[in-house]
Amino acid sequence: MSVSQSILPFLETISKLKSTPRTGWLYHGIEAPESIADHMHRMGILTLLCNDPAINKDRCVKIAIVHDLAESIVGDITPHENVSKEEKHRLEMEAMNKITKEILPSNLAMNAEEIRELFLEYEHASTSEAKFVKDIDKFEMLAQMFEYEKKYQGTKDLSQFSWASQLIKHSQVKGWLQDLMTEREAFWKTVKGNSEI
Repeated sequence: MSVSQSILPFLETISKLKSTPRTGWLYHGIEAPESIADHMHRMGILTLLCNDPAINKDRCVKIAIVHDLAESIVGDITPHENVSKEEKHRLEMEAMNKITKEILPSNLAMNAEEIRELFLEYEHASTSEAKFVKDIDKFEMLAQMFEYEKKYQGTKDLSQFSWASQLIKHSQVKGWLQDLMTEREAFWKTVKGNSEI
């Protein structure tokens, strides 16, 4: 097998997703936060729970597991980096082109094109599946936010991430969000009550 047909450079590239932390949590003092791969994996599992017959669940899973692949090259770009939305998209598109046209073996060109198309579908929210996965992306982050608040026993208020709750549109995900926010509100009432004792 020639080097150009080896899958190993691709594996080594996407392996970085397992060791690259989600930057937003680092900025808020979370020690050893989840990796990009952790986030993508839980999103993939959540999309399997889609019960909307109008949405192709299998396509959602595919979108979820590739939507952050570019971050294996560019890292997790957050608003703290002061990178415009347009520049972020450009950097990530360059990374996806590198992954799909240079790093993946040439004998997998059709598979590479599918990955690129799934990425673009998500980026442009061009289908109901992509919109659903975007909702899952926000919900997963909010669930992680609450898990960290509980882990730190209420010593960290991460409510600055709550902006994402306003952008969730799908009824099933909104139902999950309502459960999450109800439990979170009860948690913070308990924390504040204990601090007054």
